[in-house]
Amino acid sequence: MEVFRTVEEMRAASEKWHAEGAKVALVPTMGYLHAGHISLVSRAHELADKVVVSIFVNPTQFGPTEDLDKYPRDFERDSAACEANGVDAIFAPTPDVMYASDFSTWVVEEKLSKPMCGVTRPIHFRGVCTVCLKLFNIVRSDVAIFGRKDAQQALIIQRMVRDLNVPVEIVTSALVREPDNLAMSSRNRYLSPDERKRALSLSRGILAAEAAWKAGEKDAQALIGIVKKSVEEGQGKIDYIVLNSQDTLEPLQKADKPALLAAAVYFGTTRLIDNVFLG
Repeated sequence: MEVFRTVEEMRAASEKWHAEGAKVALVPTMGYLHAGHISLVSRAHELADKVVVSIFVNPTQFGPTEDLDKYPRDFERDSAACEANGVDAIFAPTPDVMYASDFSTWVVEEKLSKPMCGVTRPIHFRGVCTVCLKLFNIVRSDVAIFGRKDAQQALIIQRMVRDLNVPVEIVTSALVREPDNLAMSSRNRYLSPDERKRALSLSRGILAAEAAWKAGEKDAQALIGIVKKSVEEGQGKIDYIVLNSQDTLEPLQKADKPALLAAAVYFGTTRLIDNVFLG
């Protein structure tokens, strides 16, 4: 496995692989890898000949009061996990490699980025779209794999690629849960033992709503109410709970077409997201 730190090194490797007829997959991450990330690597192996994992804590997607400085980092651990899972290369640039001192060009998706996380994190998806487009241009991957835990992000990246004619296929992979059903996230480590226990109310509510939908409940407020009741029992502070169209992220009155039931909830100071695709 190789580790590339510069744009030139990464591009040279990708060009060499393509010249040899290889298909290249990218798994974009911010590091501190867990089993959810590794599931994306496994999917990448199914779709391509060469797998690149990017490890970059992207400063432009963090707001001024968010957790950039304390976001967990452990490159040695991540590198070992990548090597053990057959990754061909890690692209691990520093912020000065990715952003010039006078950087002033942004990619802004103006519809799907507005609801949900976009309400309380207004610059977040601008940073996500910009860094993802930069990664696609640097790695020159044929396919990129995103997890469904970050469902809004994946839908926005698919829209960006479509709208800007970016020559990369975006594939989404299933959300991965801990044995107790908490959605896997690098931020789970922030939770105290009590918060970790209470955070289960989020996944419990999401899965209960999914079960109700499968049993025939289609009313949006009823499904949202199941999640809300569970989270309130866990003393979580609700950012949002929505039932939106999978295509447009616009609110639905009934889950009678492909829908996304999603929530963002604080337990202590830690903001967790979870969701389920219905239909």
